[in-house]
Amino acid sequence: MDTALHDEAAALAGLGEHILAGLPGKALEAQVANGELTILAEAASIRETIAFLRDDPECAFICFIDICGVDYPAREKRFDVVYHLLSLSTNRRVRVKVATDEHTPVPSIIELFPAANWFEREAYDLYGVVFTDHPDLRRLLTDYGFEGHPLRKDFPLTGFVEVRYDDALGRVVYEPVKLTQEYRSFDFLSPWEGTEYVLPGDEKAKG
Repeated sequence: MDTALHDEAAALAGLGEHILAGLPGKALEAQVANGELTILAEAASIRETIAFLRDDPECAFICFIDICGVDYPAREKRFDVVYHLLSLSTNRRVRVKVATDEHTPVPSIIELFPAANWFEREAYDLYGVVFTDHPDLRRLLTDYGFEGHPLRKDFPLTGFVEVRYDDALGRVVYEPVKLTQEYRSFDFLSPWEGTEYVLPGDEKAKG
């Protein structure tokens, strides 16, 4: 391993130990992988964890980046709520993960980082994760009256409707969601080279 990378990994490991020592019973584990520090924390203690990461001088993660969700349906606590913070003084990032289920809410961190507002609403909308003490926890990306949470792994691909404005009818219309799979190419090795088949209409261009 390159000396600089080794030194940075050691520094991140030391920072992880510092965080664990400062948050006994709240921060459960520190992991360093691919030059990144990840803290596994108790969901009920996420406010205390984020506050420590922001206010502790050795951490100084004062810049909130985002919150996202991950779904593992086979787990008892199927959701990970993942927080990303940045320290401007050390140019380091930290990832904080908490696990929860469909029914157990996670405390909101809006009081610590007001920018978390829409990110928590997005996680609620797409995964169904509930955040306590959120001032306006309602859907953000799906339309009014939408049922279900689209980024859950068990969300069905059919049986739902989408809304759009129809110019011809002069009103909003609801139509079944169509998720056509026939023309999708999953070439993950070279996604920019295009598909190997001809898309409808492209045969005219070849002429």
